[in-house]
Amino acid sequence: MSTETETAPAAEPAKAPAREPQRSGLPSWAVQGLVSLSALVLALVVGAILIIVGDDQVQATIKYFGAAPGDTFSAAATAVGEAYKALASGAFGGINAISESLTQATPLICGGLAVSLAFRTGLFNIGAQGQLIVGAILAGYVGFAWHLPVVLHLVLAVIAGLIGGALWGGVVGALKARTGAHEVIVTIMLNYVAIYLLQWLLTTKTFQRPGRTDPISPIVDSNAQFPQFGSTRLHLGFLLALLAAIFVWWLLNRSTIGFELRAVGANADASRTAGMSVGRAYIIAMVVAGALAGLAGAQQVLGTDLPLTDGVAASVGFDAITVALLGRGTPLGTVLAGLLFGALNAGGLQMQLITQTPLTLTTVLQAVIVLFVAAPALVRSIFRFLPKERGAGTVLAKGWNG
Repeated sequence: MSTETETAPAAEPAKAPAREPQRSGLPSWAVQGLVSLSALVLALVVGAILIIVGDDQVQATIKYFGAAPGDTFSAAATAVGEAYKALASGAFGGINAISESLTQATPLICGGLAVSLAFRTGLFNIGAQGQLIVGAILAGYVGFAWHLPVVLHLVLAVIAGLIGGALWGGVVGALKARTGAHEVIVTIMLNYVAIYLLQWLLTTKTFQRPGRTDPISPIVDSNAQFPQFGSTRLHLGFLLALLAAIFVWWLLNRSTIGFELRAVGANADASRTAGMSVGRAYIIAMVVAGALAGLAGAQQVLGTDLPLTDGVAASVGFDAITVALLGRGTPLGTVLAGLLFGALNAGGLQMQLITQTPLTLTTVLQAVIVLFVAAPALVRSIFRFLPKERGAGTVLAKGWNG
């Protein structure tokens, strides 16, 4: 009887293990900081290319590039060097330059905190602009219409700004909690309501400066103005912005309410199952976020602009979104991002004055920085030495789907 021998199946060739992304022992905030710093470097490279393309001297030398290529490279290096030198000088070249950078950063920090806090709760607060405007309206009105003693007048004007922003943000939170209305749509529409409300108010006798027909209010009383530091435009509102950042850090990391906000932002369904009130979290987050944006409005009308105009908000509310993105939704990151953008705004004016480089270049730099921060994989593909962090980007992604 023949026996049938069983043959073992041929061993499959060993597969090379998939290459894991490089990880390091660095804390998450340090990895995020490296990515943001790398994004800044890449943005400066893109800005340098734009400066070279738009420089008249470079365009003149490129016509005979074949005969003397060194002239083109020299002109390009000079154009970039002079532009960035003027940018740095306007941002950090002396006490006045530094104080102007901090002044520009003050409302950006508070506006960025308003957007960041909503991010951490799973909401995308596009309405910082409207909340800032309403805060500026109430703060400005108290500032020029009331006549109160020193300190008390300023305190009440700031509180009025906080209340105005909180009410405007609270409307969004209430609609989100009670009806499920998407906060992105609601905040965008409320931005328009606030803008046109301000324009209308500045045509009324209550808000329009006597003897003027243009949309401008009386100057706020000196008792309601933020004290300035020396002969610079930097005012006490900057310290309030830093205190606001500390408050947001405490709220998110050291309070029970902050734990609920972060839990809802991470997973609203799981938080609801655990017994948390998701609607209450949305309302609290938007009220506090609106108050922070309202503080930015108060800083503008009580410290920087003084009269209330239809341009009091400028683009601060929208720039605050990019500040929050660059700051990765954290209070410290938002402060640093606000300081960076403030420096770019202040330095851009000097750059335009000295080198005739368009001021819009700083806007391009800001946009490119956020573009690279929002695409960390792209940054790591260029700077391959950057480590990989765990759970990157989840906070920001939640803001779109909350």
